[in-house]
Amino acid sequence: MKSTGIVREIDKLGRIVLPVELRRTLEINTGDLIEFFTEGNAVILKKHSKLCHFCGNDTSVTQFKGRNICNECIDELKRQSEPKQFQENFSL
Repeated sequence: MKSTGIVREIDKLGRIVLPVELRRTLEINTGDLIEFFTEGNAVILKKHSKLCHFCGNDTSVTQFKGRNICNECIDELKRQSEPKQFQENFSL
């Protein structure tokens, strides 16, 4: 982890301000979603991504067990999990 040297105070409502320099560098804009992670005693902020974990697709993405997955990958996983005999008898 790289230190930026920036220190911010938490206000009475538990808020902090992300410096404009960081927002510009990380392309974080008003309305973007930010994810919070913890590692030991550290809090890590990351711009939320709605891309499919497997293929990077950004359409029809759903969350499953903490991972984003698109409908195309869901269908592919279903096909791969079907018994081979079923796939041979009912292939489209």
